[in-house]
Amino acid sequence: HPLFVEAAADKLRCQMDKVRFALKDRIKFFFTAHSVPSSLAHPYVDQIMNSCQTVADEAGISRWELVYQSRSGNPRDPWLEPDVCDAIRKVADEGWKSVVVDPIGFVSDHVEVLYDLDLEARQVAEGLGLDYFRVCTVNDHPSFLRMLADVVRRAQTAKPPRL
Repeated sequence: HPLFVEAAADKLRCQMDKVRFALKDRIKFFFTAHSVPSSLAHPYVDQIMNSCQTVADEAGISRWELVYQSRSGNPRDPWLEPDVCDAIRKVADEGWKSVVVDPIGFVSDHVEVLYDLDLEARQVAEGLGLDYFRVCTVNDHPSFLRMLADVVRRAQTAKPPRL
């Protein structure tokens, strides 16, 4: 939805304004989404990738990667990867100095986002000497709230499905 993109890009630009100018060309940028079993990847991954690309374009971000968080379930089942913490470790080994993490797959800064990103991922990054920045979710951004109202209005005016 264009209003989601507007809200998410605004949140991203606000966080990027906090990054020191000297670091801007040495930042690895990650979008995160909830990991799911690999068997459920389609169309989920395509939808998330589309959102990432659209928001990145709107915010002027050219280098980014989609990573996952909050894996749960049977450890023998394959789930979408890479995990955000593993991705942070990899970029530290590659010589990056900073990471920006944007939980695009979530609409609120709930406990899962706070724990996975503000605690675990931050600890990994800072333990490796990386500057760590986390973008807020759309939460109560005015554009996101307008999007929700639009979705409700459209649902109310749509014809009910025939059974």
